[in-house]
Amino acid sequence: MAQIEQHNSTFEDDHSDIHDIPSFDDMPLHQDLLRGIYSYGLEKPSAIQQRAIVPFIRGGDIIAQAQSGTGKTVALSIGLLQRLDFGHRGGVQGLVLCPSRELALPTCHIISMIGQFMCGDDHPTPFCQTFAGGTLLKDDIKKLAAGVIVAVGTPGRVADLIKRGALRTDSLRVVVLDEADALLSRNLVENIDDIFKFLPEDKQVALFSATMPSRITNFTHNPTHILVKRDSLTLDGVKQFFVVVEEEHKMETLMDLYEAVSIAQSVIFANTRRKVDWVAEQMNSNSHKVSSLHAEMPQRHVQNVMAEFKSCSSRLLVTTDLLVRTRNNTDIHHVNIIINYDMPSNKEDYLHRIGRGGHGGRKRFAINFVSQRDVALLREIEKHYSTTIEELPMDFASILSQSLL
Repeated sequence: MAQIEQHNSTFEDDHSDIHDIPSFDDMPLHQDLLRGIYSYGLEKPSAIQQRAIVPFIRGGDIIAQAQSGTGKTVALSIGLLQRLDFGHRGGVQGLVLCPSRELALPTCHIISMIGQFMCGDDHPTPFCQTFAGGTLLKDDIKKLAAGVIVAVGTPGRVADLIKRGALRTDSLRVVVLDEADALLSRNLVENIDDIFKFLPEDKQVALFSATMPSRITNFTHNPTHILVKRDSLTLDGVKQFFVVVEEEHKMETLMDLYEAVSIAQSVIFANTRRKVDWVAEQMNSNSHKVSSLHAEMPQRHVQNVMAEFKSCSSRLLVTTDLLVRTRNNTDIHHVNIIINYDMPSNKEDYLHRIGRGGHGGRKRFAINFVSQRDVALLREIEKHYSTTIEELPMDFASILSQSLL
């Protein structure tokens, strides 16, 4: 991906009426939206949620900047949902643009879960749908024809659907750019430009991002800037290891590890839903009971799997990054072992996956399956977080057992 041109300085808040609102109940939110927020398991808004939601729902363009993993997607979901008219069936009212299908799916999942009580039983189809590459264009056209209130998609597919007249924008109220820094990289910005040519003049634009490319203000008018200052990033309290293993030997290595990790609550991360399904199938066929989770599973199944895992009735969970992108971090505080069957695509997602140790005095281990092509990323992670990742020792089972005493 091309490097993004960025400001040397971060935005400062320029609206003195922005305040931290410490409770969802203190925000001017619809009762059905509040019901969805609490049903989803949210209790207290994060810093970006405390500062960004109310300016969002007041109307007007906003630019919200906070580091990854701070709850930006929940903030944009709540703000967006409050701005829509669920009694109106005239077409797409909310458009959320994401840089990839892998981000669009969990974003749609969050919006759907938080807004699940707002639509009513008379709406014939899920109110929020994804539109991204990897699916048939004719299927996306059918979804739009059936009725969609919120469209979450990638710029290329959305631009195509708009140009074909399948995604009409005359009812559009709000457009959100999620991970705006990635969206405005040079290989996507042309599609963004194409989309904005078809959008109504009176639309509201909300941009959420960890960093701010210089051209970001080209898409907003007199925006409210919201900045949540960066916390120090640390992996202190997590003991990290790596195993050098190529793809064809990963499953064999995981099976060898099973006897050790099965005594602890563990999460195994893979990068695609197909890999998650395959890993879970292989382990279950070898009498190693595991649960699995990814964004294309029904929402009720996701809820049931998480309930089982949080209650420790399920001890091993195979998942994509859906788990860390859509759930509260408290959901996996009890996890002892994180296994990266696939290394994440970037160093930020590495922190999201393995988290911070020391919750309630618990010890946490991270085991990374590293192929030759992953070595550079491993070293980059060590440097970025000022941490050390050691080779997995032969007596790891003994080390784990001692730590759990």
